[in-house]
Amino acid sequence: MQVNKTNAARILDTLHIAYELITYEVDEEDLSATHMAAVAGLPIDQVFKTILLQGDKTGYLVCVVAGNMEIDLKKAAAASGNKRVEPVPVSQLLSLTGYIRGGCSPIGMKKPYPVFIDEYAELYDEIYVSAGKRGMQFKIAPADLVRAVDATVAGVSAE
Repeated sequence: MQVNKTNAARILDTLHIAYELITYEVDEEDLSATHMAAVAGLPIDQVFKTILLQGDKTGYLVCVVAGNMEIDLKKAAAASGNKRVEPVPVSQLLSLTGYIRGGCSPIGMKKPYPVFIDEYAELYDEIYVSAGKRGMQFKIAPADLVRAVDATVAGVSAE
């Protein structure tokens, strides 16, 4: 099957970063990371979701956390130099990132927001993140993802 590369994949190609594209059947009724991991046959603790937040001091930022975890807003605020952060409404996601819910990649957003990848990603040789389209994930080494988006690794998930 021919898979059309996403803009995020072309960015990784330009950076000479190795990845594998994983495709899966999308369920429009359930776009959760847990459901996606089950459908794709991937370990949920290695499937990372991309969350856009707005800080009270620094503006928008991105956190990448494991699909079986929740973001800790206090930790995300501390890591990003904010007093508080809050999730951006889904209705603003497309205009701010160029991506839709269920297909939001930390790679290739409209603007280069600061990215914070949860420290749990470093426990694995490879993790899965959205490739920028529903039904498509990257299998990528955490260090390569950090390099691709100039991310900071920090504890941003709830224990």
